[in-house]
This record gives sequence, structure tokens and C-alpha cells, in this order.
Amino acid sequence: MEAYKVWVRKNRDLVRSLESLANGVTWILPERFANSEIAPEAVYALLGIVSSVNQHIIETPNDGHSLASKEQSIPWALVVSILKDVEAVVEVAAQHFVGDDRKWGFLAVTEAVKACVRLAAFRESGYRMLLQGGEVENEEEDVLEDNQGVKTNGVPVIYPVNGHSQNGHWITSDGPDGKPGIISKSLEGRAVAALNRFGQNAKMLSDPTWMSRLQPSPVPPAVMEIEKPTFATIWSSKGVSGRLFMLGEAVHIFRPLVYVLLIRKFGIKSWTPWLVSLAVELASLGIHSHATDLNHRAGKVHQLSSAERDELKRRKMMWALYVMRDPFFASYTRRHLEKAEKALNPVPLIGFITGKLVELLEGAQSRYTYTSGS
Repeated sequence: MEAYKVWVRKNRDLVRSLESLANGVTWILPERFANSEIAPEAVYALLGIVSSVNQHIIETPNDGHSLASKEQSIPWALVVSILKDVEAVVEVAAQHFVGDDRKWGFLAVTEAVKACVRLAAFRESGYRMLLQGGEVENEEEDVLEDNQGVKTNGVPVIYPVNGHSQNGHWITSDGPDGKPGIISKSLEGRAVAALNRFGQNAKMLSDPTWMSRLQPSPVPPAVMEIEKPTFATIWSSKGVSGRLFMLGEAVHIFRPLVYVLLIRKFGIKSWTPWLVSLAVELASLGIHSHATDLNHRAGKVHQLSSAERDELKRRKMMWALYVMRDPFFASYTRRHLEKAEKALNPVPLIGFITGKLVELLEGAQSRYTYTSGS
């Protein structure tokens, strides 16, 4: 496996080209939207999993000197990506073997597993906003910081073992080699570090035996310790706006599971799952917006990073998928697509392309995993 990782990192451009070529080939497989397409869907899912694994290998640091805050026992972003690919195969296989009505039980189990994984990723990230459903790690620096050094969105704080605090900024004590573990970005911190190094140098010059004491064993680099914020710590330190933010993210995580459970109970043709899912979506974004407004009223700077603001925009754009979901699609969207196809059919080439596009949209709409936005 290590040899494969080295090869992927050295040939990343070639790997991505091969992945693009393989994905393009899957679209020319015959009968892609036929009643039984387990094999093509499994091939497509396998290619997606391989692509996710390769991307994870490329993005993972190759050196062994990364901070402990970056180390995770489980790569949750990779797990979410794999589950999304597997879910498509689960839907196709369940539809083939047990029928359309009973497949929703299998999809409900899959969505429950995805919700648990996303909750684990949400906790592991320090209760930051999940980017692209947890497939992308949220690693941007935050804007606000409280008096204890805990970020407003619960980012884990790194404390040096032999360090001390200076106005909220942590500085390590220099070793005899003059290499500090952490240098504060503040002017006061840099001044204290410089004085500390000056004192160490003066001591070494006054003591002729300092070099002999250093020779037996090299001084190890400063060790970093991670203080992981617990849920209780985050909940108490965030305030009202932070708690609302966490609530809004939890609502967003459970939205797909609620949607599938309601479809399983009322059926895909019922308006109840469609309306409840949309209401949950609006509630999640409304809670996030209200949490941001509270920060502005308190005179604080906007706490969302640029990646988190882009994520909120992406979630709003995903509302377009509601026109592709039944019963809205069956009642309105399909009728307008058929009208457009009929009007453009006499036009050479344009009519042919429109017909194929409508056929593709109708085929994709029949799959939950293609329009779920989860």
C-alpha cells in the first residue's frame, strides 16, 4: 500500500487523467438507465471510490512531522465519499431485488449511517461547518477567538508542553539549541521569545561546559499537546449564536434521513416528504442566518470563513433539486420539459439534443441518489 501511495503522489496528473478517462467511458455503456443496471452502477461507484482514495492520498501530508491536530484515527471525509458512492449501488440493487416500494428501507439505513458519520466528522472537526456534506475538511482559520484561546467555532487549540501564556498568545521556552517550539505572532510574544533566546545565549557563553552537556544526546523538538474541546465546553463557550450555529448544522445533517423516512411512510408521490424536507432545509439556513445576525448585533466580526460562506451558497443552489423530485417533477417539471421538447423537435440538431437531454433528466430523476443532494 505504501508503494501505491508513493506512486500516486509522484504521478498525480497521470492518475487524474486516467480517472477522467475511466469516468467518461462509463457514460457510453449501453442501457445506462435500464431497469437493471447493477453492474454499470457498481463500476461507476468503484471508480468513484478509487478516485476518492487517490485524492485522499494526494492531500495527506507525506512527512511525519504534521501537528497532532491534523492527525485523525479515521479519515471521515473519505468515509463520507465512499458511502455516497455505495449508496447508489444500494439503491439500484434494492430496486432490482425487492422493488421500488421496499427499497426505501435500505436507503433509510444508508442515510442513517451517513448521518452518524457526519456527526462524527462534525465532532472531530471541533464542531465546524461541514463542507460539501463532510467530503471536504474545514481547515480555514477562524476570525473570532475568546479569552481562553478557544476559537468561536470550537477549533482544537494547540498548547506546548513547556510553554507559557502572554496576553492570550502561547510561547514555548527555547531549548539550549535556540529553537522555539511555537513563536507567537504578536509583538509582545516575539519580544519575550527574543529575550528568552538572549538569556540562553548569555548563559551558554558564560558556562564553558555547556557544549559537553549537549553532546551526549540531542535535544528533541518541542512536543505538542492537543486539547480537544468537548461538547460541553463548546456549548458553554460559544454563547447563544454559537449554539444556534451547532443546532443549524445538526438539522442539516439529519435532513436526508428525515426525507427518506417520510418517503418510506407516505410514499414518493406524497407531498408530505417534499414539503417537510424543504422546511427542514429552510430552517437550517434560517438558524445559520440568525446566528450570524446575533454576532453583528453584538458588535462582533462575521465568524464564518470564506469556505463556510461558499458552503451556504452551495446549499442554497441545491434547492434547485426540488424541481427534480417527485411529486413536483411529475406534476410540473415533466410537463414543461415535454413542451420544450415538442417545440424544439423540428429544429435540426437542437431538437435531437433537447430530446436526449430530456431523456437523461427523466432517467436521473428516477434515482433518489441522483437528486437527493445528500
